[in-house]
Amino acid sequence: MFSGPPPWFRPTPIARVADALRTGQVPETVRGIEVARIDEDRFGRSDEQPSAARDAAIAALIPAPADEVQGFYQFPPHDPDSDLHGSFTVGRRAGDGWIIVSTAAPPTFTGWHLRRLAGMLLTLAVLSVLAWYVARRISRPIRELAHAATRARLGARPAIPRGGPREVRELAEAVEAMQDRILQQAEGRTAMLAAIAHDLGTPLSRIAFWVEQLPEAARDRAAADIDEMRAMLGAVLRFTRDDRNQTQHARLDLGSLIESLGDDLAAAGMPVEVDFGPRVIVEGDPAALRRLFTNLVENAVRYGDRARLCWSVSANWAEVLVEDEGPGFPTGRAEALFAPFVRGEASRNRATGGTGLGLAIVRSIAEAHGGEVALETRAAGGGRVRVRLPAE
Repeated sequence: MFSGPPPWFRPTPIARVADALRTGQVPETVRGIEVARIDEDRFGRSDEQPSAARDAAIAALIPAPADEVQGFYQFPPHDPDSDLHGSFTVGRRAGDGWIIVSTAAPPTFTGWHLRRLAGMLLTLAVLSVLAWYVARRISRPIRELAHAATRARLGARPAIPRGGPREVRELAEAVEAMQDRILQQAEGRTAMLAAIAHDLGTPLSRIAFWVEQLPEAARDRAAADIDEMRAMLGAVLRFTRDDRNQTQHARLDLGSLIESLGDDLAAAGMPVEVDFGPRVIVEGDPAALRRLFTNLVENAVRYGDRARLCWSVSANWAEVLVEDEGPGFPTGRAEALFAPFVRGEASRNRATGGTGLGLAIVRSIAEAHGGEVALETRAAGGGRVRVRLPAE
C-alpha cells in the first residue's frame, strides 16, 4: 500500500504524438499530453535533449517534411520508433509559428502522495507510542529512585526501587550502596557525638562537686559555666536523638496543635500571639512538631522580643509563619543558620545566642515530615520563618 514508484510520465506512443501534431488536438485515447500554438522558435525544457532520428520517425508518421518537425526528449531512445518515456516537447512548423505537443505537468498531490503521507503518519504514530512507552519505562524507576534518595536520612532508609531496564537497576544498586555508606558514616559520627556528650556528664558532676569548695564569688561564676555546659550537652543529646529516631506519624490537626502550644507558652510568660487560621490536617509526630514550633517561638522571642504565629493552606500544603519584631536575618547567611552549632548572634553568649542547634533541629524535623523551612526578612522589618508541611 505504501510502496511503489512516485508518479511519473506514462509512455506515449509516437503515433499519438504525430496525430496531435497533424490535427492540433489531443487524441481522445491519450492522457498526459497537451497541445499549444506558439510564435517563438525556442521551446523545450532544460532537461530535454534533441534527437534527429526521433524527429524523422515522427515526421514520417504525420506525414511531413523532416525539417518541419523538431523535438526535445528527456530520454532519447536507441530505437526512434519506440514509445516516448519521460517528458518531451515536440513542435511542427505551422506558418509563422509552431504546433507544440508536450507532456502535461504532473499534479502536485496525487493518490501516491496521499498513500505515502498516510503511511508516514501511521508510522510516526506507532513510533511515538513506542517511544512514549520506552521513555515511561525508563523514567518511572528513575523518578522513584530520586524520591527514595530524597527521603533518605538518619533513622529512615526508604527502599530503593529495583525495576526498569538493566542500566537503571545497576544505578539503583549503586545509589543504595552509596546511601548505606553515607548513612553508616553519619550514624557513626552522630553516635560518637552522643557518646561524648553523655560521657562528659560524669566529669562535669565531679567538677561541680569541687566547685562547691571555692569562694562564693568564684563558685557562682563557675556554677553558671557548668550549668551552661550541661545545657549545651543536653541540647546535643536531644539533637542526636531527634536526628536518629524515626518519628511515628499520625493524622493531627495542625491548627489545634499550634493553638495549644501558643496557650502553653503564653502561660509560661512568653509574648506569643496566635492568629487563628483554617482547619488543616497533616501527617506527623505531635511531639516533634511541638518542638519544632517551640524552637521557632523561642528564637523569635530571643531575637525579636515577641512571636506571632499564623497559618494557611494551599495546594495540599500547610504553611505556618512565625514572625518577630527583631532585625531579621543576616543577608547571605540564612542558609548557614540551619547548620548545627551556628548562631545568629556573634557574641557566643548562650544567654543571647543559644546553643546553635535550634534551627538545625527545626529543619531536621521539617524534612522528616516531608516539609521545608525558609528564613526571610520582612520588608516592614522583623524576621519571618516559613514552614511548609504536606497537608491532606
